[in-house]
Amino acid sequence: MEVWAVANQKGGVVKTTTTISLGGLLADKGHRVLVIDIDPQGSMTTYFGYNPESIEASVTNLLRAENVTRSDVQAVVKKTNDPNLSLLPASVGLATIERSGSQAGMGLKMTKAISKVWNDFDYVLIDSPPVLGTLMINAIAACDHLLVPVQTEFLALKSLERMLRTVSMVTKSLNKELDYTVIPTLYDQRTKASVLTLQTLRSDYHLNAWPSFIPVDTRFRDASKQGVTPSQFDAESHGVVAYKGLLEELMSKSQQNDTHRSRLSM
Repeated sequence: MEVWAVANQKGGVVKTTTTISLGGLLADKGHRVLVIDIDPQGSMTTYFGYNPESIEASVTNLLRAENVTRSDVQAVVKKTNDPNLSLLPASVGLATIERSGSQAGMGLKMTKAISKVWNDFDYVLIDSPPVLGTLMINAIAACDHLLVPVQTEFLALKSLERMLRTVSMVTKSLNKELDYTVIPTLYDQRTKASVLTLQTLRSDYHLNAWPSFIPVDTRFRDASKQGVTPSQFDAESHGVVAYKGLLEELMSKSQQNDTHRSRLSM
């Protein structure tokens, strides 16, 4: 299993769209995929037709529990329209988790829950809230690779700096090394701001920035109305084609890292 978290302390950068798009494309390839909504707003939960305000079993139950079993996690997982794509939904009760953040081991709850279903899925993608707190720390602690969507506009660059400082702080406290990929999003070649911001991301973060971009695409909104993944809705839309390119990059990096780790263990 491989775990990817999608996070940024700034909202409106298409974290949920990125999580669903990549999860859907992995499912299209036949992989068993679990997407986890750890955001109290529950956007991804709503996307797939569940109500965060009334849902009874959610990720909140797992984060509150003292000891989580495999059956506990399986009982919370919900189906989507894609048989290869499952959802661990959010509820509004997640907002209360932040107030219990001082409890010992609270930041590792998601890691422990995922470990219980390690053999049930090939990929897990976590959609995290745009706030530094217990929930984002859980997402960062649980993942093997961090994806940071960044809107191609000037204010987003400052938010990216803050986000990367956060990542450094959290991983240091966890004594963990973490690879990350900066993903330029909402790119509009007609605007000077998008063009210049993309150039800045490529120059300042060339070691970690994906060299391409996710364009503005109204087909994402159309797919959300149907509650299906963008690739199910329109596999040839500009946005989906862009995410296909991103997925190829991420899977290539993953294979390289696996090879590197295998050589180190010899």
